[in-house]
Amino acid sequence: MALPWPQLRWAGFAGWRENRIVLLLGMGLTLLVVAAVAWVGAIAYQSTIDVALEDQALKARVLEHHATLSIDTASLALSSLADRVAARPGLAAGELEGLLREALAGLPIIRGVAVVDAQGVVLASTSPAERQRRTVPLAVLGAWPKPGQDRLGALVPGRSLADIGRSGSAPAGVGFIPLLRTSAGGNALFVALLNPDAFSNYQTLALADPRACAAMLRYDGDVLAATAGAGMAPGERIANLPRFREQLAQRAHGASVGAGLGVGPQEQVAAYRASPTWPLVIVVERPLAAVRADWWRAARQVVWVLGAAVVLLVTMTLVAWRGLQARERTRRLLQRAQAVVAQRERELSVTVKSVQELIFRTDLQGRITYVNARWSAVGGTEPRQAVGLELASLAVPEQRAMVQALFAADDRAGTRNAQVCVRTPASGGTRVFDLAVVPLIQDEQLVGFAGSAAEVTERVTAQRRLQTQLQITELMLEASPLPLSVRDLQGCYLSVNQAWEAFTGIRRQEVLGRASAPHLTAAQLDRLRAQERELVAKGGRMRHEAEFTHADGSCRDVVLEQVLMPGDNGAPAAILAVLMDVSEFRAAERATREARDAAEEASRAKSEFIANISHELRTPLQSILGFSELGTMRGRDQPKLAAMFSDIHTSGRRMLALVNDLLDVAKIESSVGTFHLERADLRPLVQEVLRELEPQLGERGLRIAMALHPVPQIAKVDPRRFQQVVRNILANAIRFSPPQGTISVDSRTTPESEIVLRIADQGPGIPPAELERIFDAFVQSSATKDGSGGTGLGLTISRKILEVHGGRISAANQAAGGVAFSVALPARSMAETIQAPL
Repeated sequence: MALPWPQLRWAGFAGWRENRIVLLLGMGLTLLVVAAVAWVGAIAYQSTIDVALEDQALKARVLEHHATLSIDTASLALSSLADRVAARPGLAAGELEGLLREALAGLPIIRGVAVVDAQGVVLASTSPAERQRRTVPLAVLGAWPKPGQDRLGALVPGRSLADIGRSGSAPAGVGFIPLLRTSAGGNALFVALLNPDAFSNYQTLALADPRACAAMLRYDGDVLAATAGAGMAPGERIANLPRFREQLAQRAHGASVGAGLGVGPQEQVAAYRASPTWPLVIVVERPLAAVRADWWRAARQVVWVLGAAVVLLVTMTLVAWRGLQARERTRRLLQRAQAVVAQRERELSVTVKSVQELIFRTDLQGRITYVNARWSAVGGTEPRQAVGLELASLAVPEQRAMVQALFAADDRAGTRNAQVCVRTPASGGTRVFDLAVVPLIQDEQLVGFAGSAAEVTERVTAQRRLQTQLQITELMLEASPLPLSVRDLQGCYLSVNQAWEAFTGIRRQEVLGRASAPHLTAAQLDRLRAQERELVAKGGRMRHEAEFTHADGSCRDVVLEQVLMPGDNGAPAAILAVLMDVSEFRAAERATREARDAAEEASRAKSEFIANISHELRTPLQSILGFSELGTMRGRDQPKLAAMFSDIHTSGRRMLALVNDLLDVAKIESSVGTFHLERADLRPLVQEVLRELEPQLGERGLRIAMALHPVPQIAKVDPRRFQQVVRNILANAIRFSPPQGTISVDSRTTPESEIVLRIADQGPGIPPAELERIFDAFVQSSATKDGSGGTGLGLTISRKILEVHGGRISAANQAAGGVAFSVALPARSMAETIQAPL
């Protein structure tokens, strides 16, 4: 039915208006998208610049903190070194260099440490080259700081102080940063050589960006350290540093976009930060072009997407404008296309259900009609070459029938699975796959099959290796010489080894799967189960000793160690028990203890016997000495009688000395604590003994040459016993020194923190073969055994006393004659002592 003209005209006008509206809306929307793209791009660019500024400022802060902390640490080490040197005046060069090496330990930022005086003479250094070159020009290091203060100098070319002023001694750009500290007295300069490479290496690691660079500068523009990308070497001066100097006058840190350090003409995103404690400023830069490149990489995809959207809008506008007339035709075509897409979606849904790795489709006979790109890795050929190939032919011959059975047409429901070994044509090896096949049904008819194949070669190999490992572990447990058993938490035996069978005399068939323990008594079984319950409650492992009956009927001492074994869910599932027979060890231990007790009892009996004998002998000896003195006094008018009483008195005194020495030996060897150790200065103790022996010295006209150490020599001693040692040695020296001779007494402290007291005489000396034997009981030197007295116990007692003190005594002949006795005792720390006058 034809429409009237007005309706046709209105329809044409409506179509024209609809087309124009669609076109105008499309163009407007396109312009809006373009404007949005530009606005978003500008915001993203500014955000990128802001983020770059913040990043550079953060890196400058990190590098400044590292530089300040490193120099502060070096300053603290230098200050501690100066204090230690000031506290120990008169140190030798070797001791001073030892302190320098201790200060250098653990500080990789310090290349070396040296001490120079006001004339530039190197007093000590950790560098051998500096010790060889004894003088350095101090002007290169700069002005000395005030006493007790530090100053950071400018970069000095060379690796050490020895390279200063020597051409060709070090490559260009190699130098050190001197950290100076003047001693408290102002007469010495401590120099720490800071390694600029340590700062530049840390800067490179911290930046982690080859396009960024960093530099550590002085306020005057001198470069102290810089990364490789900075384009400058340590020691150079930056020309346009006044820009940072102006900013430093206002703020200690900042960030901006503009000219950089002057290495190149391009603009930089730069940040600086000044050290709060040192005249340093850290500058971090990154080219603005690199920031823009980062912004473009980030925004490029968005720009392309939005550009594609603009093109799509334009295209859609044109398509819509030109396609309004064909809308109905397109609708009909769309309906047919939707039906086809729905069918493809149903087929794809079935395929997706079986996806693992290799996806395929076959016909009813199992011939491949489609494979994905994964086929190239499995079959070694292009996917199109696999079309028409029977899937069963890929399997090893003995499994092809099993694969072909997956494509049986009588069963149309469910997923069919199989594990198949496939030979790889490229390598010739075998790979294992899990196959999953699903029938394809269309219009209630079976049209083919779809499936997937997931490679499980590694899993199967791991399972085999695990099984092998389990077998090896089981064989190791079975071959273990220690009895092993595994019981579940209900007490049933799960496993035992051959050693357990040999120890208990029970075969494993009699106990496996049972909770009985025929080799244990009821009490032992109750105690074992109580220990197992405690182990399950606390976890970990338990170790204790017990007594078990051996298969031969003997009672054995064993160490039982129990360990919880976790199950599949991680919870305790069983208990591993290991028996270790320690019967022989315990028997030996008991025998050792009995022997020690017997020896201690014998020693105690000997000491008691000597003490009793000494006591019994002292009483008559006192009577003999008293009557002999009385007889000597009354027999003055009869010389022969007086001489007889004098001989009796001398023999009595000698006998009394022997008894006293025996009593001292008994006391020292007894277990009763007769020593009372305390910290004491040894010098006054020695001087007191010398005063006691002044009468004997005067009788023989002997002189004492005393050279005791001027510093208190503190040791932990029993003062009375120590004086007994000194008295014994001095008494021997007085007895065997020639009249009008000299006895030397000196002391020193060794580097091993030992105090050595040396007493030397001018007597006949001791034969070299007897230098050690004279410390044995009742042994005297053959050179001095002239009947002049002595029991041969004095040196024995002295050595035993010093052994109780942790010291030692030795004797050595002197080249000029005489013998020197050395007494060594462990020294106490000076920090534990106070000054004591001599």
